[in-house]
Amino acid sequence: MNFDIWMTIFIFAMTMIVILWRPRDINEAWPATIGAVLIILIGMVSTGDITDIISKIGGASITIIATMVMAITLESFGFFHWVAARLVTLAKESGYRLYWYIQLLCFMMTLLFNNDGSILITTPILIILLKNLRLKPHQQIPYLLSGALIATASSAPIGVSNIVNLIALEIVEMSLYMHTAMMFIPATVGLIFMSALMFLVVKRALPEKLPISTHDIEENYFTKQFHPLKKPMSVKTKRKRTKFMLKVLLFVFIIRCLLFVASYLAIPIELVAIAGSLVLLIWRWIKLGTSPVDLLKKTPWQILVFAFSMYVIIYGLHNAGLTELLVKVCEPIVKQGLFQASFIMGGLVSILSNIFNNHPALMIGTITLTEMGLDPVTLKTIYLANIIGSDIGSLLLPIGTLASLIWMHILKQNKIKVTWKDYLRVTIIVIPLATFVSLFLLYYWVQLVFS
Repeated sequence: MNFDIWMTIFIFAMTMIVILWRPRDINEAWPATIGAVLIILIGMVSTGDITDIISKIGGASITIIATMVMAITLESFGFFHWVAARLVTLAKESGYRLYWYIQLLCFMMTLLFNNDGSILITTPILIILLKNLRLKPHQQIPYLLSGALIATASSAPIGVSNIVNLIALEIVEMSLYMHTAMMFIPATVGLIFMSALMFLVVKRALPEKLPISTHDIEENYFTKQFHPLKKPMSVKTKRKRTKFMLKVLLFVFIIRCLLFVASYLAIPIELVAIAGSLVLLIWRWIKLGTSPVDLLKKTPWQILVFAFSMYVIIYGLHNAGLTELLVKVCEPIVKQGLFQASFIMGGLVSILSNIFNNHPALMIGTITLTEMGLDPVTLKTIYLANIIGSDIGSLLLPIGTLASLIWMHILKQNKIKVTWKDYLRVTIIVIPLATFVSLFLLYYWVQLVFS
């Protein structure tokens, strides 16, 4: 290998070390950007390559940003505090019932928005909820951990819930509609299995009976944000707010459905996402008198910088011959049959994700598949197996996904300590089994419906 190839490998390795180490809580986008600039400077990625990268990630990036804007807008309405208050009511002082409602909340937030957005919003809300219930730290961890795991894994059923999934869809030229048709049922059943298994693992740590809430979360939030109440919120006021929140939720759900309609009709899904976010922003402006300017600060632009920079680095590795080497190694495995290929490739992406993070792992795995000249059904099935490895198998270690890194950072900011031992006590049992079951279900679902 020549000097440029060795330098590309070295830059990639150092970038991943800094991202996982995060000295002084440096944002992941910084080392990724520096690594990408160095790759460009040594000539491993050309101007033409950058144009190709922008064309592949442009639509995905716009869609994710529009989704993030919708999530932030909902937060302005107080939607998530409203949900937290509903959780307390629905749990009816049962710690076990609270577990299942948190699972449902995190699953729905990821489907309605995306995994990073779900973590950014639900984790602080769960912290508020659990502290309000006066739960001890060791009682909070099972709820926070299980919620984070299901929120991250829930990006598997629909491609639009994860930026790296959206980018990979462009690479394999697969529509969002087809991804969902092939993946939603097996991945969702796999997630139900994962939640049930997690419940069995953490059940002993969950309180059977919850303490009585110290104050009304919803009322406390709206008092601080909107107006000082001289008396508690009336039942009529709460019902009015509930009706409004349900309207907002219905609107977001309709926009989400329209993304799939657009994909089916070959209309760029980013156009629908932009339209939905603009309508919600105007709605907020009319309702609260809040201009969209605050979104410039609140939107996590660094996620897009991270994704673009990582793709540049992976493109450099591709040009250096990495995917050519992987094709030689993986092609004999794929030719053994779809069943073996799905499990081995899904398992390989799981391992790579836990070593390098799922962004580069899935991109490398997807580019490699496109170089094998596979028939469409085989290509798409193995690609979806890679998605399961990237979205579920990557959760074995807390460094496997950007969402889990964000989650750990939020906990650290709130002085909640979750050790690797706490994390692995759950994931060492749950993640390998959930990954295996999901891969098994995917294979047989594709055989049943699409063969």
